[in-house]
Amino acid sequence: MLALPRALPDEIDRVARLHLLDAIGVAVAGSRLGPARALPAAPRAQGPCTVLGTGTGTGPAEAALVNGTLVHSLEYDDTHTASVMHGSSVLAPAVLAAAENDGVNGADVVRSFVAGWEVLIRLGLAAPSGFQRTGFQGTSVAGPIAGAIAVGVLSGLDRTALIDAVGVAASFSAGNFTFLSRGATSKAAQAGIGAQAAISAVALVRGGITGAPDVLEGERGLFGLYARDPEAASRLAALSNDLGSRWHLADAAFKALPCCHFLHPFVEAVATLDASPVGIRRILCRVPEGQEQIIALPWARKQAPARADEARWSLPYVLALQVVRGAVVLDDFLGAPDPAVLEMAGRIEWEPWQGSGYPAVFPAAIEVEFTDGTTRTVQVDDVDGGVRRPWDATRVTGKFLDNCARADVAPDQAEKFSDALTSAASPDFSTLRSLVVTAG
Repeated sequence: MLALPRALPDEIDRVARLHLLDAIGVAVAGSRLGPARALPAAPRAQGPCTVLGTGTGTGPAEAALVNGTLVHSLEYDDTHTASVMHGSSVLAPAVLAAAENDGVNGADVVRSFVAGWEVLIRLGLAAPSGFQRTGFQGTSVAGPIAGAIAVGVLSGLDRTALIDAVGVAASFSAGNFTFLSRGATSKAAQAGIGAQAAISAVALVRGGITGAPDVLEGERGLFGLYARDPEAASRLAALSNDLGSRWHLADAAFKALPCCHFLHPFVEAVATLDASPVGIRRILCRVPEGQEQIIALPWARKQAPARADEARWSLPYVLALQVVRGAVVLDDFLGAPDPAVLEMAGRIEWEPWQGSGYPAVFPAAIEVEFTDGTTRTVQVDDVDGGVRRPWDATRVTGKFLDNCARADVAPDQAEKFSDALTSAASPDFSTLRSLVVTAG
């Protein structure tokens, strides 16, 4: 885990900065919109670590908790699709809080962020979609461990202390999918808890607490307990052999829509129809096996969510949004569900899709029956923004600036921060507090 070079390859450094920028922009938007928008105003102790969107500071553990929750609150944060990990929602808040607390320079922040991502992805690849199959969000199970590695690297822990940090961080692993059954918003906090756990694990090790070195192994280890896959620890060891030479972060996908990443290719497929609701009799969706528990079950609840923000994980509602409104945007998940969208969602059905290629790819396939009796089949092979369809810097920066605009951050401050993070040899993260929400 100490095999990373002192200087990152130029392309990985560039990509990492874009993922940091994206996470910060999503958090700033989350401070104005979505289920966590009241969180930054909650009482807290003063400290050196920025609460994104506020211009104020608190202690490192609380900053990591709040900011991680904000990043994940809109379902607009990045995903490494093959490992199904939302890395930046845990890692960006953790390393930014640690850096501000310890006064670390920007180049080391980027390097530690990459270290955490590379570990997190390998944890997911060792048991592909395994955590999700047992009812846990992989990010909140593996995030504390990868976050502790990132914060530990940034803090200069030696190998022995890093192993202790992994062992301690595993005590924080949690985060199940029960929120889906009643539309609770606790999933947002799971990323924040992971970021807070990373800070806390390193602090505990610094204070003398040790962790079990075999915490990942066996039936009672991380993979055995959370993925029911004790052999995954051996696969992780093999996957770690190329740490420092194989860069998985380059494959992580940015999100174009503020909803579950599984839904994005379905929305894209529907968007190609260019048809109004009155022209569509029925849409049948083929859902990749392994995704149905999140976006399709229970179907009656997915067709009629109680609140608009619950619909971020609803295949029929989000597809109906695209049909009825012609787009899926942040405002669609505020307030109550739209009756017209609910009516359209009632005409959408699903069936399981074995052999879809998931989780290596996030595909979608739909069959549409039109009211004139014709039919059409559309398939999207993988999600926009991923390794097969990557975004350029202009698109990532545009999303960041749009998110800042949604939060009424002064445009010149947003542009200045974006330019500095993406262009400076050693970015100055002390300017985080310039991204202040300026209106109520």
